[in-house]
Amino acid sequence: MGRKTHILDGDPPIEVALKRNPRARRFTLRVSRSGGTVSLSMPPFAREAEALSFLHDLAVWVSKHLSDAPGPRRPEIGGSFPVQGVERQVQAAHGRAARFRDGVLFMPEGPRGPVALTSLLKRMAREELAARCAVHARALGRSHGKITLRDTRSRWGSCSSRGDLMFCWRLIMAPTEVLDYVAAHEVAHLAHMDHSPAFWATCARLCPGYAAPRGWLKAQGSELLAWRFDSLP
Repeated sequence: MGRKTHILDGDPPIEVALKRNPRARRFTLRVSRSGGTVSLSMPPFAREAEALSFLHDLAVWVSKHLSDAPGPRRPEIGGSFPVQGVERQVQAAHGRAARFRDGVLFMPEGPRGPVALTSLLKRMAREELAARCAVHARALGRSHGKITLRDTRSRWGSCSSRGDLMFCWRLIMAPTEVLDYVAAHEVAHLAHMDHSPAFWATCARLCPGYAAPRGWLKAQGSELLAWRFDSLP
């Protein structure tokens, strides 16, 4: 079996992607609270019947996690939108560009408005992340490579062996201390490319009290991922 799907009975039915992982040693069930997708990875030697039995035993767990997930949201003029952890009022903008001024978001009207807002948020995220990474890199006595922004779903940041840093631009929606923690976390990987005690000690030195923003991401990060910015029909 390469990759296929299985339907769990329910209201509504749940589609589960089944895939074999040559490095897996056990079944792994993942539920994406942001995208509403479910996948089951299995070792190459496992029988499909065993995988389906494992899946059906956890059907209630899957349904609960999907039902607890925040529904998709879209930025709307007249509504509110989080920037740096604060709900900001969204008003109509004059012209085609989105702006953030005096604590208010200005978004163009029409189907391209959310796309323009995305461009603004990416610029803000790059500026904030670059500034925080620079501070932490100086404190660490290291230099990082290029900074890349992506719309990732499985991680908030990463550090390559060359010292290049990648971040999810949606961090600009989180409280500033959360963005700062992720920046410190990835910069700490410049010294320790693992999650050893030495790494966490470095992370604590760069970002004292990092446990609170780390916990915020685990508890509320899916709310950032629930926002949709594609063009409206």
